[in-house]
Parts: sequence; C-alpha cells; structure tokens
Amino acid sequence: MKMDMSQYLDVFLEESKEHLEILNQRLLELEKDSGNINALNEIFRAAHTLKGMSSTMGFDDLADLTHHMENVLSDLKEGILPVNSTVIDTIFKCFDRLQMIIDNIQANGSGETDNSNLINILENIKTGNFEAAAIIEKEIPVPILMPTEENSSSQESFAFNEYDITVLKEAVSRDFKIYNIKVAIDQGCLMKSVRAFMVFKAVEEDGEIIKSLPPAQDLDEGKFDNDFEILLISTVAADALEKRLGNISEINVLYIREINIDVLSTKPVMVNGVNNFSKSPSDTPDSPRSHKAKQTVRVDIDRLDNLMNLVGELVMHKGRLEQIGFSNKISELNETIEQIDRISTDLQAVVMKVRMVPIEQVFNRFPRMVRDLARDLNKEVDFLIEGKETELDRTVIDEIGDPLVHLLRNAIDHGLESSQERLKKGKSQQGTVILRARHEGNNVYIEVEDDGGGIDTDRVMAKAVEKGLLTSREVEQLSREEAIELLFNPGFSTAQNVTDISGRGVGLDVVKTKIESLSGEIFVDSKPGQGTRFRIKLPLTLAIIQALMVSVQDELYAIPLSSVDETTMITASDIKMVQNQEVIMLRGSVLPLYRLGNLLSVPGQSDSDDMYVVVVRKAERQIGLVVDSLIGQQEIVIKSLGRLLGGIPGLAGAIVAGDGHVRLILDIITLF
Repeated sequence: MKMDMSQYLDVFLEESKEHLEILNQRLLELEKDSGNINALNEIFRAAHTLKGMSSTMGFDDLADLTHHMENVLSDLKEGILPVNSTVIDTIFKCFDRLQMIIDNIQANGSGETDNSNLINILENIKTGNFEAAAIIEKEIPVPILMPTEENSSSQESFAFNEYDITVLKEAVSRDFKIYNIKVAIDQGCLMKSVRAFMVFKAVEEDGEIIKSLPPAQDLDEGKFDNDFEILLISTVAADALEKRLGNISEINVLYIREINIDVLSTKPVMVNGVNNFSKSPSDTPDSPRSHKAKQTVRVDIDRLDNLMNLVGELVMHKGRLEQIGFSNKISELNETIEQIDRISTDLQAVVMKVRMVPIEQVFNRFPRMVRDLARDLNKEVDFLIEGKETELDRTVIDEIGDPLVHLLRNAIDHGLESSQERLKKGKSQQGTVILRARHEGNNVYIEVEDDGGGIDTDRVMAKAVEKGLLTSREVEQLSREEAIELLFNPGFSTAQNVTDISGRGVGLDVVKTKIESLSGEIFVDSKPGQGTRFRIKLPLTLAIIQALMVSVQDELYAIPLSSVDETTMITASDIKMVQNQEVIMLRGSVLPLYRLGNLLSVPGQSDSDDMYVVVVRKAERQIGLVVDSLIGQQEIVIKSLGRLLGGIPGLAGAIVAGDGHVRLILDIITLF
C-alpha cells in the first residue's frame, strides 16, 4: 500500500528551498575559492539531502538529477575532478533546474521534467570529458520568455505550466491569436481598479483573458502600481484592440504584442537576473547564523497580519478608554488603564519582533544576480554585503527587493567602468559594489555603493535639456545636488543604447516612487571619479508609529514623528516676507513657513497672534508648518484610506482617535 505523502508537501517545499539557498551561497563561495573544502562539503550535503527527500516524496526526476550531481560532487571532494569553470557553470545550471522543478511542484504538484541534457553533461564531466560537456551545454536551448519591458517597480513576466501551454496551443489550433497587452493608467487617476475593470470588459467582448500581472484580485482591489499586463486569447486584430482600449479615458496602451506559442517556456521567470520563485520572501529562508539548535514554528504570514491588526485595534481602544477616563474624571479607571497600557505595549513589542525578519532574506538573492550581470557586461566585480542581520518589518521586506535590484544593476552597468578604463585611471581592474544595511534610531538605512566613475552631472544636465525638462538657462543655475536629482525624473536615462540591462528610461523614478510609498526617502552622494552611493532610509515598521497630534481650527491631524525635527512658538512679528514667501529666522537659518490650514484648505482663520510651528524635514530640506496648537505625542495605528481616497498627495492614511473620530495622517514627503 502506497503511503500518501501529500500531507508532507509543505514541509518538503520549505526544506528544499533551505537546501537550495545553501547550495546557491556555497556555490558562489566555491567559484571564488576553488580550494574551499567546507563550501564543497556543504554543497554535497545539500544535494544528498535533497536527493533523499525528493525520492521519498516520489519526485523521481528531481531525485535523478540530484543523484548525478552528487556523483560529480563526490569526485570533486576526493580530488578526482578539478573545480573549473565548466563544472561551476554546469552546477549553476543544475541549480536553476532544481529551482524550476521545486517551483513547478509548488504551483501544480508536478515535478516531471526532461533533465537528459544536464545529466549527459554531468556524465561527461564525471568521465573527465569536459570538451564534450561544453558542446552539449551550448546546445541546451535557452528558454525564450515572453518579452517584457522594464517599466514596473515590481517587474515580472508570465510563467507557464504545462496546463497553460496546452490551453494556448489549443487556442492557436482554432485560429485564435495570443496577445501580451501592457496598459498604463494615468498617475492622477483616482479609481485605478475601475479603469482595470473597463480594460478587462473591453477586451473580453470577443476574447478571453488567461493571465494577468498582477493577479485579477489585486487589480480589483487596486493593489498595483500604474501599469499591468494581461495575456489575451482573441480573434480580433491588434490595431482594433488598440483602438478599442484607446477610447477608455486615463488609459495608455504601452504595447500589444502577438506571442508565438513556439517560444513560450514553462521555466520560472528571471526578474533582472534573479529567480523570482515567489512573491513572498518567506520562500528565501533565513540561513542559519549559528549551529545552535533552536525551537521554532512556522507561522503563516496572514496570521501574523491578523494578529497585528488585532493589536492595532487594542491600541486604538486603549486611547479611547484614556479619553473616557479623562473626560468623565473616573479615577477608578486610571489603574486599569495603566495596566492595559503596559500589557498592550508589551504585546505590541512582541508582535513587532515576531514580524521583524533579517534583511539577508532579500540580500541573499543578489550575489548570483551580480555574478551573472558582471559576466554579461564583461566586468570584474567584487560584491560585498554588510549588515545582513539588520531586521525590518515583513511588510517592508516584501517591497524592498525590486528597488535594490534596480540600484545594483545601475551600479554595475552605469557606475562601474570597464576593466580597461579602470586601469587607465589608475584603479584596480576589479570594481567594488557594496550593499549594506544598518539600524539608526527608528529607521533602517540601506546603501548601495560603488567605486566607479561617479555621476557625470554635465551629461545629466545635457540630457535634461535634450528631453525638454529644463532650458539651457535653468540648467546653468543648478547645483551639483540639484543636477543629480534630475535622475529621478520619470523616463530619464543617460544610457546611449537600449539593452536588456538599461537604456529604457525606467529605473530611478520607479525606485523613488516605491521607496516613498514605504514612507521612506532616497539620497544620492556622488564624487566624480570616485564612485556613487545611494542611501535608502526606511521606517522599521509601517503599522503602528509615533505621531505628533496638532490642531488647525477644529480639525486634528497626525504628523509622523520620524518627519519632525522640532517644534517652536512664534508671533506674527517674527514672520518676514522673502519673494512672496513667509519665512522666519531659526538659529541663523532661513526657514520657509507654510500654513497647514491653507495647504489643506481648512475653512476659517486663526485670530491668535501666537502660532506654533512644526519643523519637518524631507532629505536635506526643512519647512515650518504653522498650526494652531500642539496636542502631544501619541501612538497611532495607521488605517488605509481605501481605493477611492488612496494616493492623495499629503495624506498617508487615517486613524480612529480616542474620541471615536477619524483623523488624517499627513504624509510629509508628498506634502513637500
């Protein structure tokens, strides 16, 4: 009687990914140091364990491939075979195939795949016939994925399983066409989900949508940036579809491409050189930092999110209780409120720690990407990672990967010079790229630094004039820092040629948008001839934050404390006018003033001569927000404004205050 192993599938997938992570990391170490016996031993152990697990679960193709890998690795350990580039490249190819099989098992429960080419290469390597192995390796067809453009902060493409391919082949046999359609929604659109629905409705009149990126549920809930892709089966011509979609307001058709069914692949998609096997970083397990045994339990991330929401509700109602006790002067409540305050604070701290995960879960994806990219560009790169143990909230971890991919690609492609150029400049032939993370107060700083040529501001300004962003006269008045800021304009690129890596005019603007959506900031330091450093400042968490409560007329607002430098009190006589702008002198510096009531169109005017000023900061800029009164510091639970009101500049969300009323949270970054 055959035992049902399906109940162990989740454990198998989790442990397989852990072994693949070890395999990947140690393989990179072995490539740098062919004599690293410890790395070779760990690669062998990971392959051996994976073989046993897959055989037990009945995934024979996976077990067969790891068995042949194990044979080669055993000879490498014993010194029978040398560790050379052919061996390393082949094991990397095997690693990619293992990743693909695991992903297919997770997607549809099937681990069947044809590994005969890879097994032939491994057999030739085992017999020492490296030339034959290299010939077979060149003959392995490279899967051609559906073409996409780099125009999304969460760049992905469609991955197909065997069922998808069957459906598409059947459609083609009935004279249907397969289209990959990419649509962008105007930045100012308030109802993105409605526009997405209208696109779906328009194309489904005489066709069927097979897939969408992001998924249809996310589109319906508005959980996407300003563009999305669909895979459509239809009998309508491409120009007719384009005309039909062009009639929808606030919609731009980026492209409609007819897809050749013969070039589609079931291989998982490569996102900028990184295997994108899951949207959740939980799939990239935390590699052990010590061999000390730990008692752990795997918890679904949704349960943690629910727990966080419940703690948020508790914090909110604690504030309500405090308000009731204060308003009604119920002294008996004080002791109970103090106890609830202590318990809720401790509970919140515990939940926050549970949600915190080491950033190495993201960082571990990059060494392989950097290796492959450096080889494609024919550059020598020493990639260093510092501060992998730095912890961030899971929500932030989920979103930070794609911006870092952009910055690392930018550093290697644009930042580092070629080996010949570096030697001419008296630099080492090998360029250095550093990815580091560190805690600083309630924030995490992530830096991407290179020792390349730095940013050529003259070239940046010339490109700005060429694109019509500025006039020649305006460009002459820019400081170096202001010129560098031009790089963050949408569609800005200084690349001379469009390649798979750069030159499409997409990158830093997407990075900035994503970082700011996480309530973070990005800074650039660059020295000509010495290199460039991008610094990302992120909050530790996005769920519960400290805020300064202020009032304007009868309205209360929350300003995140992370954006507040200080508060001060002024009188009308302290205010001066400079070029029609109200300013005050604050410790020898000129501080521009903005009346919060005017910015937010709050009706009424304050008659008081005394005014409170909240000094807030974005990057190196400071402004003073004039408010009627300062209420005090408060712990707040951020609530989304929903699809209809989300994305309004200057507003980050809302809170339910202690008195039961809804109060708005100001987003200082977009308010600037």
